[in-house]
Amino acid sequence: MQNFGAFSLRALCVLVLSVSSMFAKAELKVGDMAPDFTLEASDGKTYQLADFRGKQAVVLAWFPRAFTSGCTVECKSLAENGDSIRKFDVTYFMASTDPVEKNAEFADETEADFPLLSDPDGEVAKAYEVFTRGFARRYTYYIDVDGVISHIDTAVKPSTSAEDMIANLEKLGVSQRES
Repeated sequence: MQNFGAFSLRALCVLVLSVSSMFAKAELKVGDMAPDFTLEASDGKTYQLADFRGKQAVVLAWFPRAFTSGCTVECKSLAENGDSIRKFDVTYFMASTDPVEKNAEFADETEADFPLLSDPDGEVAKAYEVFTRGFARRYTYYIDVDGVISHIDTAVKPSTSAEDMIANLEKLGVSQRES
């Protein structure tokens, strides 16, 4: 009888692992279509990723929380280097799970010259696999003109985020705007 119990337990474990792997979501990776989103932004507009498809590359820089030290440094880095980033044919956003009102205040304080997207329910952050304990991880997604993820930076350094973004845009061959 003891052997039957051990066998049943083993069989149950195998069954659970098999069923759970059938329902496990595949990891989002380079080459995948970027999950679409429609999010409100600090500039009062609503942005939808699908609107850029076929027209322009997009960079989506997730950040944990407005008004925290690392996020402030990252936002200021992007704002101070906006002219260099805008040389590329790209639209770039920072995004968090903060409410749009908080991101608007944060954008004003950091003098952000680009939109900060708000995902207060975390659904888009979950689709991008950055949602954890109520906030987003500091990851940056590079999305090509066709809507395909071309690079995922999971080791963003707030103090060099703009320089790193520019280097990645160059490395990915994102075209530059005509003067």
